[in-house]
Amino acid sequence: MPKEILMPELAESVVEGEILKWLVEEGDYLKKDQPFVEVMTDKVTVELPSPYEGVLLKKLAKEGEVVKVHAPIALLAEPGEAVAGVKEPEAPPVQAVEERSIVEPGLPPKEEKEDLSLFKPDTTQVAVKNPFLSAPPGQVPQEGKAPGRVLAVPAARKLARELGIPLEEVPGSGPMGRIRVEDVRAYAEKRARPSPTPVPEAPREAPPAPAPGFPPPPRYLPPKGYEELEERVPLRGIRRTIAQGLWQSHLYTVRTLNVDEADLTELVALRERLKPEAERQGVRLTYLPFIFKAVVRALKKFPMLNTSLDEERQEVVYKRYYHLGLAVATERGLIVPVVRDVDRKSLLELAREIAELSAKAREGRLSPEEVTGSTFTVTNIGSVGALMSFPIINVPDAAILGVHSIRKRPWVLPDGSIGVREIMYLSLSFDHRLVDGAEAAMFTREVIRLLENPELLFLEM
Repeated sequence: MPKEILMPELAESVVEGEILKWLVEEGDYLKKDQPFVEVMTDKVTVELPSPYEGVLLKKLAKEGEVVKVHAPIALLAEPGEAVAGVKEPEAPPVQAVEERSIVEPGLPPKEEKEDLSLFKPDTTQVAVKNPFLSAPPGQVPQEGKAPGRVLAVPAARKLARELGIPLEEVPGSGPMGRIRVEDVRAYAEKRARPSPTPVPEAPREAPPAPAPGFPPPPRYLPPKGYEELEERVPLRGIRRTIAQGLWQSHLYTVRTLNVDEADLTELVALRERLKPEAERQGVRLTYLPFIFKAVVRALKKFPMLNTSLDEERQEVVYKRYYHLGLAVATERGLIVPVVRDVDRKSLLELAREIAELSAKAREGRLSPEEVTGSTFTVTNIGSVGALMSFPIINVPDAAILGVHSIRKRPWVLPDGSIGVREIMYLSLSFDHRLVDGAEAAMFTREVIRLLENPELLFLEM
């Protein structure tokens, strides 16, 4: 019997993927773990491996189509099944696949099970391998939901099992329809209540018309007579991912801005002195490694800036690690690779890694791990000449720091005289639900203090 290959859940927050390119044709024989389709999700391109061995009978999704997680994308005939017009290879070689457990740093490896619905990509390749789930025979998915595993928090799954409640029947109130614990409890209470006997109501006056709801999105209409001078391109790929991320940031953060200025004259001079030695070691030294160092020192002093809000559990997550996202402008759109463990790396190590990740972002070679897990983000909008900006928070981070152009300006010195100094504006966007205004201002001033006295960056904490 043919098997369905489903769109995998690449990460907990990923709910769909776009089919970019089919790597095989219908009727081709696939080996297990052979890449067969390219999928765009979470700002990276991933080659999905075949979870089974057999013949590709039918593609269930076209290139450019967006498919929900756990929805079928292909049908595969198992070895030995009769397929018209296709001859299976004689004794297809069995590849020994090295099984590896991918775990987060510092955590023990988890026991793997065959019915995994969530997997992580291989950290050494863009292609990933792991079991895919097919809907059980006879299972009919609910209307509006993709077949397969229902989105729910672990505690809700456990409670549903204890109460004997099918999760498929529980309406979810979380993001993307995710089922929470309170949803399961509410459903259990509703099911336990006896159905009331309907009582005929006395005639009454018609209720007033309801107040107008949220207005629909504006409808675009081209000027009359200019339709042929327009070109329409589907919102797909990186641009679609960016749009969704900005929409989430707008809906799920209370964004506030703090602006300040820094005298970077001493930092400019220090960088000029260090550049020749960095070049001898094959490293191009920019201002970003210094900024990263200052940001991490300030985050340790003001830990609320290094938190996230778990919406489902209503918990503030304090992070004792420092992974800084770096917004990189590319021809395909804005990409945010992540530099991990910034507090453990030297200035030149940071400079080398920032350059490598920026190059991979522009070439489209980033892996899923390299664009996820940030705890704080820096956007260097000054690299394109901007004087000031209001950066969008990279959810679920609590804040993002915008650094801008360094320009010579008149400056009042401590002795009251006026001199020409190298000045830069900094703009901190922060989620006011997590960070108070005073704390945001003090964090920015700490970053400025370290940048204005760059020798402090080389002192161990």
